Amino acid sequence: MRIHAKMSIFAPTNHRIHPLLHPVMTDFAAIDFETANECPCSVCSVGVVIVREGVIVDRYYSLIHPEPDYYNYWNTRVHGLTFADTYRSPNFRDVWREIEPLIEGLPLVAHNSRFDEGCLKAAFRVYQMDYPDYVFLDTLRAARRVLGKSVPNHQLHTVASYCGYDLRNHHHALADAEACAVIAMQLL
Repeated sequence: MRIHAKMSIFAPTNHRIHPLLHPVMTDFAAIDFETANECPCSVCSVGVVIVREGVIVDRYYSLIHPEPDYYNYWNTRVHGLTFADTYRSPNFRDVWREIEPLIEGLPLVAHNSRFDEGCLKAAFRVYQMDYPDYVFLDTLRAARRVLGKSVPNHQLHTVASYCGYDLRNHHHALADAEACAVIAMQLL
C-alpha cells in the first residue's frame, strides 16, 4: 500500500501550538521506519512528511518488502504488520527512488533519530546504494532538552500530545512521521 497525499489521513492538522514553544524549524522532512525484525535493514514501512515554510505540504507512505524477509513476533506486536502485508510490496530501493526527490535538500527529522538513521544506513548497505550523508535532527533529544521534566516521559505520543497533536495510530509510520513533524515545528 502506497499513499502520496497532501491531506492527513490520521489526525487533524489544525493542532495547537503550545504557548511556551516557538516554531523555528520551517523546512524539513520528518521520517519514520518500522522494521520486520531485529535487523535495522529490515524496514517494512516508511512514512515521510514534508514541511515547507512551517506547513505540512506533502505526505508519503509505503509498505516495503523487508530484507531479511521474516517478521519477528515482537516487531509485529508493535506495528501489526506481517509477511502477508508486505510480500508483494516493492523493495527498499524502489521505494527510496520515490522518496528521494521529495526530500532533496531537506534535513531529515526523526523521534529517536538514532534508530531511523540506523535503519536508513543499513538498508542502503544491503541494497549496495551510495549513502548521501543525510543530515538528521532528533526530536527526542530536543524534547529532553526543551521540555525536561515538564512531561512524564519523552516518548513520541507523550511529546506529540504536549505539542497539541493527537497521535491516534501510534507505530504506523506515516502517523508517527506526522507527529514528529508537529513536534519539530515547535521544538527544533
